[in-house]
Amino acid sequence: MFIFRSLAYLFAVAGVAQLIALEGYEFQTAAQYSESTLTEHLQDFMSFFSCLLFLYAARLNEKLNIAATLLGALLAMMFVRESDSLLDSYVFDGAWQTLVVGIFVCVMVFLWGRFSSIYASLKEYSQQPCFGTFLAGFVTILAFSRLMGRSSYWQAIMGDAYMRLVKNIVEEGIETLGYTLILISAIELVLICRKQNKLPS
Repeated sequence: MFIFRSLAYLFAVAGVAQLIALEGYEFQTAAQYSESTLTEHLQDFMSFFSCLLFLYAARLNEKLNIAATLLGALLAMMFVRESDSLLDSYVFDGAWQTLVVGIFVCVMVFLWGRFSSIYASLKEYSQQPCFGTFLAGFVTILAFSRLMGRSSYWQAIMGDAYMRLVKNIVEEGIETLGYTLILISAIELVLICRKQNKLPS
């Protein structure tokens, strides 16, 4: 089973890389890698699906309930943030901030009276094999992609030949890899919870 999962994840990551490249092959010099492109839609899909998987895992395991719910809420916020341009255009300017605040309020209501259990649940999650994968993906999105996508860095090494497109490809590509890792960690958490539920008590 672990061999099949390893191959599945290998082909999944390779497929994501190919989908990112597809935009470049299709549009060539006109490619933008902006908010309304395939790469951005991939990020939207993976953040949303990861959110659903974490919330599903929360229902499967009492010990991981709080941790998985918090992760689900975090991914929901990230999904809303990734959809900021659409929300600003079709809902109202600043809609994504309002939704993020709404999600935060819902989380606070969920945690009310359970604050003492947060640490224990997060510690339980940190001991799961998928924790490292999630952390790697999260750090990749929040730190590595941002640092690698600095305009000043690409202007320094490209000089007068600077192309914003190159910066966008690198930043969005790395960010998509981070979301892929988080999705894999969410899938693994669900598998772990389902396996634990099948064990005799």
